[in-house]
Amino acid sequence: MSSMSNKTFAEKCYSILLKVPEGKVTTYKDIAHALDSKAYRAVGMAMSKNPNIPTVPCHRVVCSDGSLGGYALGVPRKAQMLKDEGIDIRSGAVSDLDNFRYRFT
Repeated sequence: MSSMSNKTFAEKCYSILLKVPEGKVTTYKDIAHALDSKAYRAVGMAMSKNPNIPTVPCHRVVCSDGSLGGYALGVPRKAQMLKDEGIDIRSGAVSDLDNFRYRFT
C-alpha cells in the first residue's frame, strides 16, 4: 500500500473509512479530523464520488447529528444497508449515534 502522502484527499478518506467495521458508523467530521483536517464537506464530496461502492463502505458515513446525509444509490438504500448491519435507524437517523459510532484512534 502506498503511503498516505502520495494519495489524493479522496483516496485518504477511503483508506480511513476502510477501518470502520460492519455495524458501526462514522461521520464526515470524524473522517476529516482523522486526516487532521476540517474539510467536512470535502469528505462528503469524496464519498459521493466513491468509485468502489460497496467495497469502500461510504454508506457507513453519516452526519454529526446522526442523520443519514446522502448516498449515491439513494438514502433509502443507505438506510437499508445500515439496518442490515444491525444499526438502528429511526426517522432518517442513527437512533443512538454514540453507541454505533466508530472512534478512530
